[in-house]
Amino acid sequence: MDLTPSEIPQRLIRQLFALDADYAEARWALDQPPGTLDVKAMLRDTLAALEQLPDACARFRKTLPPRAHPALARLEVIVRQSLLPAEAYHMVPSRDPQTG
Repeated sequence: MDLTPSEIPQRLIRQLFALDADYAEARWALDQPPGTLDVKAMLRDTLAALEQLPDACARFRKTLPPRAHPALARLEVIVRQSLLPAEAYHMVPSRDPQTG
């Protein structure tokens, strides 16, 4: 996809990155010893982030130039087909198959 930085909505992409960080934190929290985190607060925050994702994605896509939409749709299909559930834990110390 060939977009200039000015064609990419910076505020909206930062919001998507922040949501992604929330999901990574939630995966990390699963490996913490019982009693070290407020599980109810983590669950509340994770569910709130998950609820925001569809609208955040839609707003982001809407602001992209029309020529980007077909390429983005094709790339999304390719990426989704190549994802493996085990990859969600890459770089999580006790779960990453590469680091043990």
